[in-house]
Amino acid sequence: MTIKFLKFFKFVLLLLLLLNVSYFSVVFCNQFYKKDIEVKSVNMPLIQLSAQLLLHVKTKQEVQTIEKDLFNIPMNELKQGLPNDDAKKTFWTNIYNAYYQLLYTREQKRNPEIFTEKLIPIAHTRFCLDDIEHGILRKYRWKYSLGYLENIFESSLIKDLAVDTIDYRIHFALNCGAKSCPPIAFYQYEKINEQLDKATRSFLLAETEIDEAKKKIRTSKILSWFRGDFGGKEGIKYILSSVFKQDLNDYTLDFKDYDWTEAMANFEE
Repeated sequence: MTIKFLKFFKFVLLLLLLLNVSYFSVVFCNQFYKKDIEVKSVNMPLIQLSAQLLLHVKTKQEVQTIEKDLFNIPMNELKQGLPNDDAKKTFWTNIYNAYYQLLYTREQKRNPEIFTEKLIPIAHTRFCLDDIEHGILRKYRWKYSLGYLENIFESSLIKDLAVDTIDYRIHFALNCGAKSCPPIAFYQYEKINEQLDKATRSFLLAETEIDEAKKKIRTSKILSWFRGDFGGKEGIKYILSSVFKQDLNDYTLDFKDYDWTEAMANFEE
């Protein structure tokens, strides 16, 4: 009786072990399958088209063919082809930087209409620079709310296209043709986080002054205009502490005047 019971017990244990291994194998494989599907669903030719447009702008080549291709993309394909925040940030940052240059030089647009007129033809729809920056890349924040309030009047289309999470680093990637703006880089999907980290660090190191004697920080006005994106003043100090590798939490924070002097075609070297 004891021997039979032990054999039965061993059989049950073995069965449970096999079932457990099978379950975790399925879960493990599903995770990788899901990740693989997400990567494959990114429309890389679409993202590369945004970089090609920016390159043609930089090298002063003809852009009409690329603009036509961007305009003829079906809206569903645009939405499905940018299925995650990295894809959205890559595509729309390149588009923003390319079109600011085009609107300023080709269309002769200036502030404020350069930001608000819907002159960017993509997926049979016309967008403006504010749609891209504040609607899509900043998850429909109201432009004048310091980053704390949503735009309650934002369209459903912009909400569908918007990122899921606001990434403060995007402020160091967008260029609006002024001397105090970050330089223009060519963003790539596979390297977007590494590139945004580099852009953030480079910009803050160049634009921040620290007075050790007075325990005072002076940095770019960008961080004041969109302070909510950075987590408020405490968040700004935390970010600067990380960049400068020192504790700046008990320092006072001030912001420099923004230099709007024209600095077009300021591409990263």
